[in-house]
Amino acid sequence: MNIRKLQLKDAPLMLEWMHDKSVVENMRENFSDKTLEDCRKFILKSWKDKENLHLAIVDDKDIYMGTVSLKHIDADKKQAEFAIAIRSCAMGRGISQYAMAEIIRKGFSEMELEKIYWCVSKNNTRAIRFYEKNGYKKMDSGVISEGVTPKYYNSYVWYQEEK
Repeated sequence: MNIRKLQLKDAPLMLEWMHDKSVVENMRENFSDKTLEDCRKFILKSWKDKENLHLAIVDDKDIYMGTVSLKHIDADKKQAEFAIAIRSCAMGRGISQYAMAEIIRKGFSEMELEKIYWCVSKNNTRAIRFYEKNGYKKMDSGVISEGVTPKYYNSYVWYQEEK
């Protein structure tokens, strides 16, 4: 497994998870309307994006398994929001665990962040079990980054890692 820069060849498999109800049913964004062109545009934009870091999660044959991200990177506050989405065929194989650990390492070591936070729908029991199984700590929504929309405070479970 590895994480690397997104490539245009990843677009069809990115679209696959976006149209997989079992993957996206508890996500904030509606991915079901996305097209292959939307995926290509997202990948091209990711190459120049300074506020967000989106990387492909790939297997040993360089086949796209998902995307792992640090979003809303704030160099002054030394924090960013974590996000991950993987194809259903990659679930239960340790891929998310690897990718999450690697992007958090990158955020702390290479980008000199001090805090990485994220949220998950209270209905996404699979993700909550994953975070708890891997020892990630829940945080009180009252201490969430200023950039987080207040409407998300109570409808999501919040997590954070600190350096």
